[in-house]
Amino acid sequence: MAARTGAEYVSGLCGDGREVWIGGERVQDVTAHPAFQGSLRGIAGFFDWQHRHAEECIVAEPVSGRRTGISHLIPRSADDLRRRHRGLERLARYSMGMLGRTPDYVNLTFAGFAGQPSLWSANCNEQGAENLKNFQRDLAERDLALTHTIIHPTVDGRIAPYDGINGEVALRKVGETGDGIVVRGSRILATLGPFADEIAVYPGQPIPKDRPDVALVFSIPLATPGLKIICRDHYGVDADPFDKPFSSRFDEQDAFVVFDDVEIPRHRVFLDGDPATYNAVMARGWTGNVMQQTCIRAMVKLEFAYELCCRMAEAVGTSRRPEVTQMLGEVWSYAALTRAAIRAAEADAHDFGDGAWFCAEAPFRALRPTLPGWMPRVNEIIKLIGSHNLLATPSRAGLENAELRPWLDRYLPGAGDGDAQERSRLFRTAWDFAGSALGARTELYERYYLASAARTYTLAHVAAQKDRTWDQVPAFWAQPEATPHG
Repeated sequence: MAARTGAEYVSGLCGDGREVWIGGERVQDVTAHPAFQGSLRGIAGFFDWQHRHAEECIVAEPVSGRRTGISHLIPRSADDLRRRHRGLERLARYSMGMLGRTPDYVNLTFAGFAGQPSLWSANCNEQGAENLKNFQRDLAERDLALTHTIIHPTVDGRIAPYDGINGEVALRKVGETGDGIVVRGSRILATLGPFADEIAVYPGQPIPKDRPDVALVFSIPLATPGLKIICRDHYGVDADPFDKPFSSRFDEQDAFVVFDDVEIPRHRVFLDGDPATYNAVMARGWTGNVMQQTCIRAMVKLEFAYELCCRMAEAVGTSRRPEVTQMLGEVWSYAALTRAAIRAAEADAHDFGDGAWFCAEAPFRALRPTLPGWMPRVNEIIKLIGSHNLLATPSRAGLENAELRPWLDRYLPGAGDGDAQERSRLFRTAWDFAGSALGARTELYERYYLASAARTYTLAHVAAQKDRTWDQVPAFWAQPEATPHG
C-alpha cells in the first residue's frame, strides 16, 4: 500500500467494530452515522488533497520505495526540511489551518521518534525502540490516520496529579499476559478519535520517578476491545458549504478515551515502566520537529484570517478607517511574525542526534505560548470588523429564491461592485471561522492544544537559561568609563 485516497481511508474504517459513543448512543459504524458524514468527507478530502498536490505532498518511503505522505519523512538534511515545509504548507491550505489535527501532525511526531532511536533504547529498552521503528515504517507504508491521547485527566485539582482519585483515573499498567500488557484508566483529549485508524499514547507531561506503572508508550487500532471513545457534542452540520464552509466538513471531533483493561500486544509497546526514559524522550528534538507543522498551520490560518478581514472591510467600505487599518495591521503582524519565526527555525536547523535534522527550537519556544493569545485576538478582530454584518447573512437558498433575490440585491449588496451573494458568502465564512459552535471550539483548541500559555512561557524561560550564559549586565558594568574630551 502507498499514500491512500479518501475512498481507501473511509473503507478502512467501515464496520470495524470500534466502540464510539456520542450523546449517549453507541455508534455502530462511524462511516454510516448521520452526524459524522460531513467530518468524514472532510478527512477523506485531506487524503485526496495530497494526491491532487502529489508533487509537494507525496515522497518515496526510503526503505520500501513506496510513495507515501510527506509527513512520514524523517528529515536528514536542510533540504529535507525545506521539502517537508512545502508539503506541510500545501496540506494546511486544504482547510486554511482550521483543521488542527490532520494526520500529518502525529505522523511528524513518530517520524521524529523513529529518527532518534538512541533516546528510546536507553535503560535496556532496545526492543521498545525496535518496536517503535517498525511501527513508524508500518504507519508510513499504510498511510494510516493516527491520533493520540497524551494527558491524564485531573478530577481534583486540590491534590497531586497521581494521588487519590487522580491516580485512580490515570492510565496505568495493571497486568501482563503472554502476548502483551494490560492497561486501565483514561486519557484526554483524542482529537480525531472516532475517525482515526490508530490511537497512540506517549508523554504529554513529566511523571513522578516512582510511578513506573504510568510510564507507557504504545499504539493500538481504534477497534481494540475495551477501548471506549466518548465524544463531545458534534459541531459538524449538514449544510451547504456556501453557508457553513468549515462546519460542514471540518469538525475533527474531540473525544475522551477510556481503557477498560485493554491488552496491548507486546510488539506495539514502545516503553513499559521506565519513568526516566518517559520523561526524557520529549526533551530532545520534539519541539524542533513537530512545531514545524504546527507553526506552518498557524501561519496559513493567520494569513487566511488577514485576507478575510481585508475583504470584510472592503465589502462594507471601512477599509480606510484608522481603527480598522490598525486592526488589519495587527493581524498581518501576527502572520508575518509567525512566518519569520519558521524561517529562522529552519535556517538554524541542525542534527539533534542519530542523524535526525530538526528545526532550531528557540523561535518555536517563543511562538508556542504567544500563538494561543494571538488566535483569540484575531477572532475578536473578525467580530469587530464584521460587526452586525456577521448576523445579516442570507443563505444560499435565500439567494436562489426568485422572490427574495431582488430585495437582497437591493438592500444587502457589497460596497463598490460587490453583490449580495459575494457579501453573504464572505461574512458567512467569517462567522463560521470565528463565531459558530465550531469556531468557538477551535478557539479553545488553539488556546490549549500545545499546553497553556502560562506553562509554555515558563518552559521557554527554563530553556533560555540553558541556551547560553546570560552575562551582559555585569559585562556592561565592567566596561571602562569613557575618557572625557576637551
